[in-house]
Amino acid sequence: MLTVLMVLTLGLGIGASITTLTVLKLLSGDPLPTRSARLFTPVINPWAADSEGAVEQMPRWWGDMMSYTDAMSLLHARKAKRQAVTTLTKARIAPTKPGTYPFFGGGVLTTPDFFAMFDVPFAYGGGWSAQDGENRARVVVISSALNNRLFAGRDSVGKMLRVNDHEYRIIGVLKPWAPQPRFYALNFGDTYGDGDAVYLPLQSARANHMLPTNYSCWGPANTAHMETSPCAWVNLWVEFEHAADARAYKQFLKHYVQQQMALGRLHQPRVWLYSLTGFLDREQVVPSDLRLQTNLAFGFLLICIVNTVGLLLAKCLWRSREIGVRRAMGAMRRMIFAQYMVESAIVGITGGVLGLVFAELGLLAIRHQPASYAHLAHLDPSMFAATFAVALVASLIAGLLPAWRACVVVPAPQLKSI
Repeated sequence: MLTVLMVLTLGLGIGASITTLTVLKLLSGDPLPTRSARLFTPVINPWAADSEGAVEQMPRWWGDMMSYTDAMSLLHARKAKRQAVTTLTKARIAPTKPGTYPFFGGGVLTTPDFFAMFDVPFAYGGGWSAQDGENRARVVVISSALNNRLFAGRDSVGKMLRVNDHEYRIIGVLKPWAPQPRFYALNFGDTYGDGDAVYLPLQSARANHMLPTNYSCWGPANTAHMETSPCAWVNLWVEFEHAADARAYKQFLKHYVQQQMALGRLHQPRVWLYSLTGFLDREQVVPSDLRLQTNLAFGFLLICIVNTVGLLLAKCLWRSREIGVRRAMGAMRRMIFAQYMVESAIVGITGGVLGLVFAELGLLAIRHQPASYAHLAHLDPSMFAATFAVALVASLIAGLLPAWRACVVVPAPQLKSI
């Protein structure tokens, strides 16, 4: 019964800690680990001097988005290795197959460097050129999921696709690609998901009156002319050859803002340049309460370890006569210590198996929650291994004191009591 209690205690603690740790790992992951150190997003304050959004200490009133004029001016300055302007839209996709109905999917309006900058993999074809973007070519890149749905996964390059009642020629099909979190979509309300369905040239889509899903205006706006309206509705991402180049770019950004202030377009001199990971921190992708929950779960695991120590000590005292007889027959202290540590390890591994069951149940409960990341809550191989690593370490720590207590049992009193 003591062994069952120990296994159950460790299993509960490990299950709770691994569940919260898995969710924390999911939300705090680096979406582009090979490039994140060289990816940055600039932010400038577009609001008027007398507006609420002009408060320099809180540059969040406009959602860290940028006006089209500023984004394109910085893009054409070409001060970085690669640059991409992005925004999201709701795309109404009309299949050409008879008997099928239109449906909505996520759409990305962007510029040509998007695919190379974010290392987007292609199954067929490729992205559009800068010339295509300037000429407002009606071309589109589609996701692998959309290609599977409409064309059964075959090479669909050259075929036509109707998006928002306009015909576009497919020039590329992606491999499965859905970075988590979707960093390029954070300012537009989409953090996690299965990826977007279509990728369109920004200027072509705007020429066909596609609207961004999110925008913030500081004056009278005309959605038909978003390019010239006083609204922030795009993001600019830049990639540098080396991370150290960010300092020079920030100086360029300051000079640009000063020039625009002299022209009367901008009114706030402060600028920001966030790295990809810094941007994720700023957008609070990992909620503070989740970190608190993780700390509480590991605190609960510590309590479980302490309880296991108590149960192991009780088991050790119950077996004092056995230990005394073994010592009298010549068993060395290190042999007694090793025996109890092995027993603790076996209890820990068994507790790890039970903890794995509890963790899966906890993640199953999370997957039924109304959260954007809920469907992603699964144990990956690294967390599977971490479950048993935590279980083994916890049990060995718990077994140290009881094993030492077993070593110092004096044989003579135990033999007299037999």
